[in-house]
Amino acid sequence: MQNTVLKITALTKTYSGGAVKAVDGINLEVRAGEILGFLGPNGAGKSTTIKAVIGVLPFDEGRIEICGYNLKSNPVEAKRLVGYVPDNHIIYDKLTGIEYLDFMGAVYGVDKSDADAKIDEYARIFALTDELAKPIKKYSHGMKQKISIIGAILHEPKLWVLDEPLTGLDPQSAFDLKRLMREYCARGNAVFFSSHVLDVAEKLCDRIAVVKKGVIVEDAFMSELKQRQGERSLEEYFLDLTK
Repeated sequence: MQNTVLKITALTKTYSGGAVKAVDGINLEVRAGEILGFLGPNGAGKSTTIKAVIGVLPFDEGRIEICGYNLKSNPVEAKRLVGYVPDNHIIYDKLTGIEYLDFMGAVYGVDKSDADAKIDEYARIFALTDELAKPIKKYSHGMKQKISIIGAILHEPKLWVLDEPLTGLDPQSAFDLKRLMREYCARGNAVFFSSHVLDVAEKLCDRIAVVKKGVIVEDAFMSELKQRQGERSLEEYFLDLTK
C-alpha cells in the first residue's frame, strides 16, 4: 500500500502579480490511516492550499502528489483519488438529492449497485433517506452539507478533503461525521480537513498542522503536541503560535 496519500512539496501560490504570497513554500504529508487537522486563522492560506490540492486552483511553484500521482502531469489519475467537501455547498441544487448522488457515482465510475448500497447506508446515517426525492434547493444548510459529504465519498477516495465540515451540522450529524471520518481512515484512507473548532481537532486528529501567513508553523502528532503545549490548552497554544 502507498503509505503517503498526500505529499505537498514547496507549494507556493501568489496573487496580485506575485505581490501577495498566500502560500509560501509549504511542505506537508498525509499518510494512510491518518486524520490531519489543518488549522490557522482567517487568511492564513488554508483554503488556498486545499483548493490547490483538489486541483481547482493553479499554483506557482512546488509539487502536489496524490498516492504518487503528480497533480500537474497526471491530473485525472490524481483527482480520481480525492473526495472534496467544500465549505460553501457548491452542488447542483436543481437536482433532487438522489439525482445528485447518482450523478456523482456515475462521474467516478462507481458500479450502480455499489453506489445504491452506499447511498442507502450514508443516507440512513445522516437521516436523509426521506429527503432524497426532494430538490436540493429546498434543503436546509445542514442537509446540503450532508448530501455534499455523501457525494464526496461514494467512490471511496484514498484522500478525503473537507473544508470546515462541521459547519451547520446538528450535534447528532456532527457526531456521526466524526465517527465516519475515523472509520474511513481505519480502512486505509486519509482525511485532510480544515477547522476552526479546536476542541474537535484535539479529540479527532492524529496530527495537526498549523499555518500562519502561508507558512507551516507547527506540524506534530497529538502526543507530541500535548508535550509542547504543557499546561496550556490547544486553544491557548494555537493562539500563541498564530498571534
